[in-house]
Amino acid sequence: MSSHPLRQVIEACDKAISEKDYDALMAYYAEDAALVVKPGMTVQGKEAIRNAFIAIADYFQGQLVVEQGDMQVIEGAGNALVIMETRLRFPGGDGTPVEITRRATYVFRQEDNGRWLCTIDNSYGTELLG
Repeated sequence: MSSHPLRQVIEACDKAISEKDYDALMAYYAEDAALVVKPGMTVQGKEAIRNAFIAIADYFQGQLVVEQGDMQVIEGAGNALVIMETRLRFPGGDGTPVEITRRATYVFRQEDNGRWLCTIDNSYGTELLG
């Protein structure tokens, strides 16, 4: 479902993450959004999400690259569930490139002006179930 407008939104978010442009990134999040930082750790609110992304970038020494793969969007009641492949690239501990693909789940809310804002960002998807 590559033609859905949320593909462009997510591409812009991934670009902002890779470029560490947190102002651009935060423009796509609802004020009360939640981010799964890692299994067992979720933060809520734009300021906490911004700080989490800064900490994530620091953890990956500023070399995390995020891209999207296949995507499905299910819309209902002004919301959209996005199920997609999230591809991560970063240098491993020994410097060799590491590539991980996750099956992420995201929830977006469509505002009255038509703009989509992320309300739940879960790059771990159903992996959270164990």
